[in-house]
Amino acid sequence: MRILHTADWHLGKKLDHYSRIEEQKEVMEEICAIAKEQQVDMVIVAGDLFDSFNPPIEATELLYRTLKKLTRNGRVPVIAIAGNHDSPDRVNVADVLARENGIIFIGHPTDIVPLFEVEDSFKLVKSEMGFIEIELPSIDKPIRLLHTAFANEVRLKEYFAEDKQQALQDSLHNKWQALAEQYCDDKGYNLLTTHLFIGKRESELPEEPEGEKPLNIGNADIVYSDVIPKQVQYAALGHLHRYQDVGGNQPVIYSGSPLQYSFAEAGQQKYVSIVDIYTPNELPVITKIGLTAGKQLERKTFSNTDDAVEWLSQNKESLVELTMETDEFLKAEDRRLIYQTHSGVVHLIPKVRKTDTDEETTHDIDINKNVDELFVDFFKSKNDGAEPNSDIMDMFNEIFGL
Repeated sequence: MRILHTADWHLGKKLDHYSRIEEQKEVMEEICAIAKEQQVDMVIVAGDLFDSFNPPIEATELLYRTLKKLTRNGRVPVIAIAGNHDSPDRVNVADVLARENGIIFIGHPTDIVPLFEVEDSFKLVKSEMGFIEIELPSIDKPIRLLHTAFANEVRLKEYFAEDKQQALQDSLHNKWQALAEQYCDDKGYNLLTTHLFIGKRESELPEEPEGEKPLNIGNADIVYSDVIPKQVQYAALGHLHRYQDVGGNQPVIYSGSPLQYSFAEAGQQKYVSIVDIYTPNELPVITKIGLTAGKQLERKTFSNTDDAVEWLSQNKESLVELTMETDEFLKAEDRRLIYQTHSGVVHLIPKVRKTDTDEETTHDIDINKNVDELFVDFFKSKNDGAEPNSDIMDMFNEIFGL
């Protein structure tokens, strides 16, 4: 069987005040095209469908249109779980209609998906909390999926722990292992999907995305990959935005986000994961397929305006975080020129170079100086000796009526 694994769509997300919805439409079309071209048997979307609990209407419509297209008129089961950015109730709200189209929404870790059948397509033949089993007419073996949508550590322990002091590791291990022993024998394909912060024990932990709502607070919410049952052949993860294999007894894969969503992701190639499982009990063959839709994010630093403007004029399609390292504060006309040259400058960060100075760190105040001279001395003391430019002085004089 062949699976397409994707995650962290963050539909409705903005970069500062820049909307990404048109890019998201493009990359959703690209993912649908890949699924069709690769003739996948199942799609897993491992959480963070939306960027917020209350996504805009355009994002909601895009989600439903994309998932419906991925099902190819109900022939391909699509499983979409909630992430930490999603409202679990919102994820579940369309579940009844979604199931008729071959889409299975799982908003809560405790959800039990009702048994159902899509006519002339697939059947959901077994279901309990954290587990479903699907039969496809084109595949001679059942597909078993352990699923745990996002919930914080406290709620997960409420759901799964035998006592409140039990570690989250043990809680999840016991739950997953019990399900695996009951259902995941060698007569079917065995998978797991979750939206949690998972790392490999005694290895450097992966970094969470910049601007992401943290799941890892003092390592309290870390789940180690060795708690995943050995019967599982592939673990489809969501939350981290860079494609990576965490490592474990089986492939434990973060497929990553489909677009570069923060400047910490600048230059990252984005992927979907195509998973081919040929026989039970064997590890799958995984193929990364690169995504091409969406704007590139660029972090650039220049020391003069001319060089910055030249680069910006040659890279009109990027979204840019631009740092200007200069000897004095950036002038208003330079700012205007930069913004006029490129409409995608999201952040403009002026940075004055530090200068060597023999001045003492404390300064006597000369009360014989006038107020603007005192302001200049104060400004220099706070900015490594750099003097205020004419724009700053004009603003100071305007405020004080000088």
